[in-house]
Amino acid sequence: MSQLFTHLKKDGTNVFSQAFILKFSDSVGVDWRTLGRWLNIGENYLDMIDKDNSKSDEKAYSMLTKWLQISCNPTLNELITALKEMKRMDLIRKVDEFTKTSNSPEISCGFFANKDLSKLSAELKQFYLKYYGKISELQPLLKAPANVDLMNKFVDLCIVDAAKPQMDAVFSVERKEFLKKQMSYTPISYSKVFMQEKSVILISGIAGIGKTWLLRKCLLDWSNDLIWKNIELVFYFECRRINQYENISNINDLISIFYKDITSNFNISIHTTLFIIDGLDEFKFFNELSNPELKCNYPIVNVLAEIQSYKHLVAGRVYAIDQYQSLYTDRSDKLTIQIMGFNENGITNYVESHVMEENKEIVKATLKESPIAKAMASVPFYLSSMCKIISNTKTINKNSFLTMTDLYANIFLYFLQKHIIKNNKMIYQIMENDSNKKYILNICKIAFELLVENKVIFSKEEFQTFVNDFDKNEGNFFGFIEKIETDLGCYYQFAHLTIMEFCSSVYAYNCLSSDEIMTNKKLESCLSMICGLSNASQNSFIKFLVNLNPLKRSYEKPTLLYSILGTNNQASQHSQAWGSKPYTFYGSKYLLI
Repeated sequence: MSQLFTHLKKDGTNVFSQAFILKFSDSVGVDWRTLGRWLNIGENYLDMIDKDNSKSDEKAYSMLTKWLQISCNPTLNELITALKEMKRMDLIRKVDEFTKTSNSPEISCGFFANKDLSKLSAELKQFYLKYYGKISELQPLLKAPANVDLMNKFVDLCIVDAAKPQMDAVFSVERKEFLKKQMSYTPISYSKVFMQEKSVILISGIAGIGKTWLLRKCLLDWSNDLIWKNIELVFYFECRRINQYENISNINDLISIFYKDITSNFNISIHTTLFIIDGLDEFKFFNELSNPELKCNYPIVNVLAEIQSYKHLVAGRVYAIDQYQSLYTDRSDKLTIQIMGFNENGITNYVESHVMEENKEIVKATLKESPIAKAMASVPFYLSSMCKIISNTKTINKNSFLTMTDLYANIFLYFLQKHIIKNNKMIYQIMENDSNKKYILNICKIAFELLVENKVIFSKEEFQTFVNDFDKNEGNFFGFIEKIETDLGCYYQFAHLTIMEFCSSVYAYNCLSSDEIMTNKKLESCLSMICGLSNASQNSFIKFLVNLNPLKRSYEKPTLLYSILGTNNQASQHSQAWGSKPYTFYGSKYLLI
């Protein structure tokens, strides 16, 4: 009769112990028949079980035994999937509890527990401490970026409850007032957010605000047993990399790809595991994920949807998190926060920690002299960029940071001068060279083509479609574009998403008509930068980036700004400000920054 208590796989490995079946049968109760149907047990068998047994726990026991006998490969994952379909999360928790206490091997998705859980947890922590202890500092696209020691030099970001910023997003707020606005929110301490073990944490923030820094800081703190002490396993995924694996159909396969050396042949216990998803807005099937009613043929969407049933933390740009959180209407254990960047103390601390002593005064003076620069400094990416540029020029140029577009133009041309052209020529001399203009336009075309195709990363084959003599010229693009090598091969990506959007804007401004720009939904996130390019004064570096295409008639360009503004009532109210003050999109709303 032992086969009634323990089902044996062909290789003789125990899958379900007698203790597990007995305990779980008691918990299923009157829902035994519904569970049997989800386990694909025929109605004739269920009728026989019902007739032969008087108590519900006995019926549940017989049903589970029948399933073990007739299924060619019964797994814990199959049982859990059936319970999810029944919306019985309480029973899933029971499964987790019973697999820990019944002396049975923990089995999930066909994995055998041949590695001790504590050993796996320790290996994961060592992995994060080794590879995430330092992060490439967000600065102007250096080929060998400085590594920031996150454990010792992490500058606390301003974290606030997301409800108030989302409410304020419907209003146009000048960027120079953003710092005051930021200070008006009640900050939440890092420890309060991450010492609590919420089942769902959603983190939003504009590009470059420090979301990835924060997530990697969390990985390090978990690895040092400072937070999430009851969570045994934490898995971190970047959406830009997940995009490569659109045919992955289950969580364990996804984990195996990114953590194969650690998790080989291991059962992932879903209730002691936290999944961290970084860059939700970069997931190429985001619309399908956030709108479950849309049909999608790519299994990876279902994998990310399945993660919603587990403890998880998701970070992304404001519009993406705002849309994504609508899926959680029935989750009371959810925390939604927004990263507001550095406050005044944070900016001061960053300058003290990251700028060389001889350059500190010039940086501080620039931030003091330029209200716009000071306001933009709340975003780590912009602050880091400005510090680098100011430190190298050793002079205060107020025109460098009058608008957001000015800042991007400075970053772009500074890198071109120092790391691509590599000579002592001035910017105006570099931009007198037609071959340099063609180079810039080619970079910008690559960015534009990827943006409209919703691709954040691209393969060598895709790169070759843009670049002649790829093998000879590949290195000429590094810096703006970086090469990432993995065990499965290499892929390419722009060094930062905002740089990709800026380059796309430069291409659109130089090569597309206003109608083409306005009808292309993919350019929505670039409209603010495109409008900023219209402010090409003689005292701004912008002027070097708006005449790259001789085929576009110069008289077309002044009408571009008015064409874009004319299609949006809210933006039209501020038409005088577009050239002198930068804008960005905040979700689907315009936010004057």
